[in-house]
Amino acid sequence: MSRASTLPEPSIRTTPARRWIATGAIGAALVAGGTWTTTALLGLPNPVTLAALAVLEPSAVGPWFAGRTVPAPAQARALPAKPRRILEQVPWKGQSVSLATMLAATHTNAFLVVQNDGLAHEWYRPGTGPATLFPSWSVAKSIVSLLVGSAIARGRLAETDRVSDLLPELRNAAVFGQISVRNLLDMTSGLAVPENYDPRRPLTGTAGMYLTRDITAFVRDHAQLAFKPGSEGQYRSIDTEVLGLILARVEGKPLADLLSERIWKPMGAQAAATWNLDRSGGVEKAFCCLNATARDFARFGLLVADQGRAGQARIIPTRWIERIATPARRVVDGWQYSAQWWHAPGGDDGDISAIGVYGQYVYVNRETGTVIVKLSDHGAEQDEAETLAVMQAIAVDLRSRAP
Repeated sequence: MSRASTLPEPSIRTTPARRWIATGAIGAALVAGGTWTTTALLGLPNPVTLAALAVLEPSAVGPWFAGRTVPAPAQARALPAKPRRILEQVPWKGQSVSLATMLAATHTNAFLVVQNDGLAHEWYRPGTGPATLFPSWSVAKSIVSLLVGSAIARGRLAETDRVSDLLPELRNAAVFGQISVRNLLDMTSGLAVPENYDPRRPLTGTAGMYLTRDITAFVRDHAQLAFKPGSEGQYRSIDTEVLGLILARVEGKPLADLLSERIWKPMGAQAAATWNLDRSGGVEKAFCCLNATARDFARFGLLVADQGRAGQARIIPTRWIERIATPARRVVDGWQYSAQWWHAPGGDDGDISAIGVYGQYVYVNRETGTVIVKLSDHGAEQDEAETLAVMQAIAVDLRSRAP
């Protein structure tokens, strides 16, 4: 998710949800012959999968990729229903519209508002519900951040560590020797892998990383710098993927297992999640593609809202919660950013968000103890600032009417 989306831009960002990567990929495959051999040589999923990806909504693609299960605990942490009246009229593009209108306009699948550890509001589109697994897209980046914070607190990792020391198999020490874990966290690595959303170039940048069947080789083969690490901020999904490779290395287990052990079970998730892989038995797509229930995304948000605690249990160090809540030195594509979390314009100091392409949000307002989850099939990076303004308005309204 690139903050460039807040600027006027044609085509994909103004069209309702359509699989930009997959549509382009299937076009390339069919032009080349559309055979299993062709897609194998290109390192792409098979033609049947590509054909399905081209027509499915983003919320339906998870099962078409290999995945690794993230086991849940035997008993979920309670998330009791505590219905409250929430804002009915919301600000939207210079007007006041009903919340229902805004949710429909942004192709929403699930919308949850949690305050003080209770479900104040819960809505799902027909055909989905509390048991549905929804894809995270780049919300997964913010989850990776919490895993990094846990690893640092346990002495497995330091922000000053260099990628070349942690992952020597990436080979190009001239590039990876300049990049620190801190650079990756704050999107200042300089790695020249663009956030390509052009369906005419399906093998370029993030599109290619999403479709590749060998993520490690992709990272190794794209060891080029666009700028000196640390000198500026630029949103790059490859930064999170390298963090994922580092975590798996220093912890000695796959990301899905780490997530289950460090967060999913301790926070009391209600259901097992899945994390999509580059291939069967392969590597997690750390930059995206965690599939979970809306309520479990809400529990993840509560973990941050509650200063890293789930009930009385400390899961994430307070120091890491403060790390993500404090804007980093460099802005990222015009927005404040810190350790894989966004600080939206107009928010207060306790207002941070995990955001994913196609309209996925876990909004956290620590001042009011409010978490809002919105999972959608909207345009690739459409109406993000406007959507966050709605969430901010809801949180402020709840605070003003606190019982």
